[in-house]
Formats: sequence, structure tokens, C-alpha cells
Amino acid sequence: MDKIRIRGGRPLHGEIAISGAKNAALPLMAASLLSDETLTLSNLPHLVDITTLANLLVQHGAEIRMNGAAGNGGHTGRVLELRARDIVSTRAPYDLVRKMRASVLVLGPLVARAGRAEVSLPGGCAIGTRPVDLHIKGLNLLGAEVELREGYIHARAPRGLVGAEVVFPAVSVGATENLMMAATLARGETRLVNAAREPEVTDLAHCLVKMGARIKGIGTDTLTIHGVERLHGAEHGVIPDRIEAGTYAMAAAITGGEVELLGARLEHMRAVAELLGEAGVSVRESERGIHVTRTGGPVRGVDVMTEPFPGFPTDLQAQFMALMALADGAAMITETIFENRFMHVPELCRMGANINVHGASAMVRGRPALTGAEVMATDLRASVSLVVAGLAARGETIINRVYHLDRGYEGLEAKLAACGADIERIQ
Repeated sequence: MDKIRIRGGRPLHGEIAISGAKNAALPLMAASLLSDETLTLSNLPHLVDITTLANLLVQHGAEIRMNGAAGNGGHTGRVLELRARDIVSTRAPYDLVRKMRASVLVLGPLVARAGRAEVSLPGGCAIGTRPVDLHIKGLNLLGAEVELREGYIHARAPRGLVGAEVVFPAVSVGATENLMMAATLARGETRLVNAAREPEVTDLAHCLVKMGARIKGIGTDTLTIHGVERLHGAEHGVIPDRIEAGTYAMAAAITGGEVELLGARLEHMRAVAELLGEAGVSVRESERGIHVTRTGGPVRGVDVMTEPFPGFPTDLQAQFMALMALADGAAMITETIFENRFMHVPELCRMGANINVHGASAMVRGRPALTGAEVMATDLRASVSLVVAGLAARGETIINRVYHLDRGYEGLEAKLAACGADIERIQ
């Protein structure tokens, strides 16, 4: 099994092309099931999760053709043409869905287009239960009959879906995306209240509009969808990955370096930029993306609480914790999105970090240095936090189970090495 070896202590300097956002690409790919025409998606990242969902879509009857090479991220990334001329199967089997929680995003499109779906309860990273109850309750309100049986979500709407008002008791990106897609083909008007406002949700909405959907309130917490009889094909470019950009911003900060994140959008990262600014890291918009630099003393300890967009994203909590482990002072990090997202703490402590967890909060007391160690990745963002820590640690860090990284970071070692990091993948 592959490992990553890092010899730390080298500041990052250079440019990093930011790839298309995985969390935007996956729902966009699922949206191809809503039409019998071709949906062309560009700037797709070359990741294991993309391949996993592509295999699932093929199983449902989609024809997929790649006509762009996977490159070093950004606008030169791969292009996929997806056409679900006929839905040949409405079953999303456990074998495929267990590999990735986002597979549940085929549920709404299948019910809307084919009138039924049998989707395995999802698997994926072990960072919390991430229940699908909001997806199910929303589909119930849209007129679907849904039951859980033998590990599968069985949904039926033989007469089609009907518009309704869905008020989410908690913000859910996946449920917002699933129900927005389903509502595009429902009869009448659907209102999604307390909807997620993440840039990835907005990107999906813009793509659906290109396909002929009628959606108002895009970018707000109330989406109004007027159902149409059918959607057509479209071309759409995936937005840049704000989580990848934030990760590399923290890597530059922890090493005392200077990088330009090509293609990154500050409008998607304002909470991150403000927090890094408080910590003494310069984050500013540039002509080609975002410029990040820390050339002075150590970063300052800053408290943070994860929140739905536009707040600080949970997907950057582990990386920020690694940065705070070397801060001047203490930082209280509170996780409000997932209940089991501190699994990286014991591994960071193996590297010398001083972190104490109290329920949903972690107190990080900064230290002058971290020390390289052999550590174990537990999930996607936890694994990259160990990379961030390893870049600044004294000596050698070996990260095991790096297959998690391949689910969400395209060309990680190559991008960091090009900026001066001593990093390589080993057996």
C-alpha cells in the first residue's frame, strides 16, 4: 500500500493550479441522469471519487466519453460528455455506493426521471453518520413513497413528483442538491427553505438552469424551483476547488512560504481568508487567483468554529488545526457539522502537537516545532492535515493509508514538490 514521505522544513514558493471542485463535480455528474441529452462538463478533477461515480452512472445507463486529458489542474482538466439516453437500471448497488457517500445524489434524479430508485445506504469516510433522513423526508413531501429495506432506500413516484415546500431543520448540502435536482422535473412549484448556500450548490443550480430548469433565489437560503417537463443538454465548467485552495494556503502559511493559487476565487473563501489574516497570513486576490504569503514570525493562535457557508468550512478544520499546532498562543477549534471529525488529533499529537479535545471542541496550544513521525490517515481531510503538518515538521514524516488523498486531491505530491517541498510517494 502506498505511503507518502515528507522531509519537512522547506518553505513553499511558487504557483499551484487549483483543480475543479470534487464536491461540485459529483452532483453535476449526477444531474446528467435528468436528461436524455448530452451534458458536457469541463474542468473535472482526476480523482478516484469521480471514477467511482462515473462507474455508477454507467450502471444506470449513461454513456460517458472523456475528450480532455487530465492535467495539472485548472482549466486544462478533463472534459466528460455524459448522456443518459435511457435509464436502464434504477438500482444503485451497495458495491458501488459503499465507496462514496456522494453516490446518494443519484436518488433524486432517478426518482424524478424514472419514477423509482433503489439506492444503497451510503458509505465513505468515517467522520460521522451523515444521515439521509433529510433526503427521504424531502422526497416524501414531493410525493414519493420512500422506505428503508434491506440496506436500501426504496423510492417510488409512479405518477411523478409534485412541487411542495420543504423546510430543512438543519442545513444540508447533499439534501439541498438532491431535492433541487428532483424538483426540476416535478409538477408545480417547490420551495426549499433553509437551503445550503455553498458555492458547489450554486454551481449545480447554474448548470441546471443551463439545462432548462427554472430556479430562483440561487445563492440564497430559499430556492424556488418551477418544474418543467424535460431538461436538455448543456455545457458547464466546474468551479475551482475552494477546499484544495484553502489547504494549499495553509501549507504556505505553516512553512512560512509564498504561493499563488491559480484559478482560486476569493469570493468562495472569504471566511478562510479573514481567519488566516487574523493569524498573520496575507491572503489577497491576484490577477490569476489568490496570493498567500507568510514571511514574518509564527502565526498567531485564533479561535474558529465550523459553520455552513459562508462560514468557515468543516473540510478545512483539520488543516487549520495543523497550522494552529505551530501558532504563537492557543486556539479553540469547535466542530459543529460532523460529530466525529477529530480523528486526526492523535496523529498530530504523535508529531508533538499539544491538543486536548473536549466534546465538540479542541484546545490547541501552539508549540515552537513539530517532529516528523509515522502517522496514519483516517479520512480525506485528516490525511491532508498530516501532509500540512509534515511540511513544517523537523525530520521525516511517513503517512500511511494515503488512498484517502486520492479521493480528493489531484496531483498533490507533484503540486507541492513543484513549490519546493521534499515529498514523494513510496511503497
